[in-house]
Amino acid sequence: MKTNAAVHAAWIRDLTVPAFNIPYLPMMAPVVQASADEDAFCLAAVARLEWMKFESRSMKAVIKEFYAQHPGDQIRIHLDHIPVIDEDNQEVPFYDIIAEAIDLGYQSVMVDGSRLSLDENIRATRKVVIAARRSGVPVEAELGAVMGHEGTPVMSYEEMLRTKTGFTKPDEARRFVEETGCDWLSVAFGNIHGAVSETLRHDKKVAARLDIDHLKILQDAAGIPLVLHGGSGIPREDILRAVEHGVAKINIGTEIRQTYEQTLKHSSSIDQAQQAVYDRTRTLLRDFFGVSGTAAQIT
Repeated sequence: MKTNAAVHAAWIRDLTVPAFNIPYLPMMAPVVQASADEDAFCLAAVARLEWMKFESRSMKAVIKEFYAQHPGDQIRIHLDHIPVIDEDNQEVPFYDIIAEAIDLGYQSVMVDGSRLSLDENIRATRKVVIAARRSGVPVEAELGAVMGHEGTPVMSYEEMLRTKTGFTKPDEARRFVEETGCDWLSVAFGNIHGAVSETLRHDKKVAARLDIDHLKILQDAAGIPLVLHGGSGIPREDILRAVEHGVAKINIGTEIRQTYEQTLKHSSSIDQAQQAVYDRTRTLLRDFFGVSGTAAQIT
């Protein structure tokens, strides 16, 4: 079953597809093994900032490492955030990067035009969708502002939540899906990315709270699988309710990244850091997401 069909199957069955970001290449092996041992469908993902600001090196290096682990059908490789304008307000050759990823064999891709106007985001996303469809590759897009990647906080989390700053607007979501044809939509409804700036990346992530009522309206408007970015640190009850109301894919980055970094720092052992990521990933799949043993329901 192709990746898009698997995500749709999860959406219909009120399951979720965890997507684990790989900012360091040695993290790939434990994530692939954990998904196999828990018999849980998930994605291994890499975003542009993870080869620009961390140590995943390149799209080519990541996909080579992925296939070196002999992955089974329960895990696929996903290209995460390729921004049109990045967190440093620099223009990015997004179309060329995504085209290269498709040629390399990435099984799903994400274009992030969330820093653009609505019309510009629609145009950029539609361009990617048209190209990706030729190869049968599903496209994830983002609408609204899932904050956290900025070098310095724009505002406090509590202020963002109170004012719903950056929240995806339902009327815009409906128009966006209709005009772009994207397969999955990343939305903002209280979630927040983990910080990636050098000064903040080791800090404990904000314990985000999700506005489930807003999510329900977004799901009705969009009518396609929704994606929750910034899944680390959100209470499990919020995650489960989000899955019930349209979230079919959840990105996990900070939680396993900091597990790897902290274990490596204290032990100076890549083997121990990999073991810590393996253990944490299995725990997340089994006890947090509750998807152990469900791969056959999706694939």
